[in-house]
Amino acid sequence: MRQLAQRTGLAKSSGHRLTQAMERRDVPPESWLWEPEEGRQWLTRLVGATLSTFGLKRGVGLDTMSEFFARLRLERQGGCSPSALRGVMPALEAALLETAGRWEKAGGAAGEGREIIGAVDETFLEQMILVFPDVPTESSVQEEVADDRTYATWKAVVEARLTALGTAVLSLVSDRAKALIQLAEKGLECLSMPDFFHGIHEIIKSYALAMGRCVRHAHQELQKAEEALGRRQDQAHAAPDRPEATAEVEAKRAEVRRWEEGQRTSRHQLETLALSLHPFCIVDSAPQTSAQVESHLQAAVEAMEA
Repeated sequence: MRQLAQRTGLAKSSGHRLTQAMERRDVPPESWLWEPEEGRQWLTRLVGATLSTFGLKRGVGLDTMSEFFARLRLERQGGCSPSALRGVMPALEAALLETAGRWEKAGGAAGEGREIIGAVDETFLEQMILVFPDVPTESSVQEEVADDRTYATWKAVVEARLTALGTAVLSLVSDRAKALIQLAEKGLECLSMPDFFHGIHEIIKSYALAMGRCVRHAHQELQKAEEALGRRQDQAHAAPDRPEATAEVEAKRAEVRRWEEGQRTSRHQLETLALSLHPFCIVDSAPQTSAQVESHLQAAVEAMEA
């Protein structure tokens, strides 16, 4: 301890304490991975990526992330308790904002701007926040606390941000709120597209009611034909007309089957679209891969062609 203290300039008690800490840290067999400079940098990246992705973006609790680090046996390598992570989060958030600002400034100076395919919506947490992400990159263009969500407020927020970025909006995805449609068509002069839920709703509105009326009308006509056949069967003198009446009933039944089959087919196609285009699988909420989406869409196309 005396020799170590002389070489490092530390007190003997400090050297003894740090030596014991190193021995405790080196208990797991993989500890040697974190000793080199590259290993410490990777460990720092792991902690930062976890806190950023799951803490800041997904809202996962600090207790859960602390348990995650403990399962990786990293508590000996650094502070992984909830209180320690709570102290890191503000510094990480500030660093991310500062880095994004530098990248944004550098990209603008290099003329790397491109048109945005945006989406607009409101989130309601402690306050109402106007959210404006870029759909292809999933990056946030603007998040602004606001007291209202009128067209004038949206226009002021979005235009100020677009001016700072030096870019424009190619198309805008939103629900069918009048202020958001006006923002796209009048304020930004771009294409206004319905979001997934409202897109499916628009498809249903275009034919579902008409098809439902046809199904209902076919059932009514079948009922009339069956009642007419029943009346003729009760009249002995109408026996010669029975074949025609029976054929009429069969024709009406075929018509009912045709419309009901069309209704089932359309519902199946809508279900296929919902499973294909939704970013998460309906069954287990897992993110869908591009291969899964392509497979679903191919099945939908084949069903529509059939």
